[in-house]
Amino acid sequence: MFYHVKELQFNARVSKPDPAFATLLLEQFGGANGELKAALQYFTQAFAAKQVHPDKYDLLMDIATEEFSHLEIVGATIQMLLKGIHGDLKNAAEESEIMALLKGKASKEGFIHNAMVNPQFFNLSGGGPTLSDSNGNPWTSAYVTANGDLTVDLRSNIAAESRAKIVYEYLMQHTDDPYVKDTLRFLMTREVAHFQMFQAALETIEPNFPPGVLQSDPKYSNKYFNLSNGEDVRGPWNEGKSPELGETWEYISDPIEHVRKTKGMTEGNDDKKLSRDPKEVEKKNKELSKKKFEEIKKAMPTGEAQWSKY
Repeated sequence: MFYHVKELQFNARVSKPDPAFATLLLEQFGGANGELKAALQYFTQAFAAKQVHPDKYDLLMDIATEEFSHLEIVGATIQMLLKGIHGDLKNAAEESEIMALLKGKASKEGFIHNAMVNPQFFNLSGGGPTLSDSNGNPWTSAYVTANGDLTVDLRSNIAAESRAKIVYEYLMQHTDDPYVKDTLRFLMTREVAHFQMFQAALETIEPNFPPGVLQSDPKYSNKYFNLSNGEDVRGPWNEGKSPELGETWEYISDPIEHVRKTKGMTEGNDDKKLSRDPKEVEKKNKELSKKKFEEIKKAMPTGEAQWSKY
C-alpha cells in the first residue's frame, strides 16, 4: 500500500528559472542512472527476496519508496526551473514567444537555441518534465537489473548508487543556484547512505562470494592474462594473493604462447598444484546447492499462498 504525503522529503527550492539546467537534470528523472530507475529496480528485486529474505524485502521496499520520493523532488525542481514556460506556450492567441522572432536576429537565434537545447520542454511537454534523459532518449525498463539472486542484486545496487552519486556531483558543477545545489547535495548524500545500507545488507548474507551458488574452477580462477603491449604493470590484482579466494595470482606474460602450449587451456593443469582441490570445490557446489534449495523451499508457504498477514 502506497500513501502519498504531499510535502516533499526535502524542501526543494530554486532562485530563478533555468531551462538549460532543467534539461541536464532530466538525467536524474528519466535517465539511466536516475531516481525512477533506482525506484523500479529495488521494487522489482524485492519480490524475489520476500520469502527467503523478508528483512531484505523490507530494506528494498523502503529504499524503493524513498527513491520515488526523490523522483518527486527532482520533478518538482525541474518544474520550478521551467517557471513561466508553460504559460507562455499556452498564450497561443498572442503567440508571445513566436513574436520574439520579429525583434531582431539576436532574439531569433536565442529562441532557436533554446528550442534546440530543450526540445522536450519547448516543443513536446509544454513546460513539464518528461521521462527521458537530457538527450531526449525515453526511459526504458532495460535500465533495471534484477537477477533473482540477492547477492548479485545488492552488488548491482551498490554500483547503481555509485553512478547516481557521481551524476549529482557533476550536476552541481553546472548550476550556481544555491537552493538547487542544496537539493542536489541532499540527493547525492542519500545515494551515499543507500550505498552503505546495501553494503551492510550484503555482508549479512553468508556466504556471499562468489555470487550465486557454484564455486569457480580452480584451474582458471587465479590466472591473469597480460593482454596489452607495452610496459607491464603489476598490482594486487595480478600478484600476491587474490582478495577473496586467497589464491596466488599466476601472471601470464605471453597469453598466446600459454594458450597454444595448453591446447586452449585444456591441458597442463596438475590438480595437485592447485591452491584449491577440485574435489572440495565440487563438494561445496553440492552442499551449497542443497542448502540454497532447502532454504528457499522451507521459506515457501504450503497450500494457499498469502502475501500479507493482517
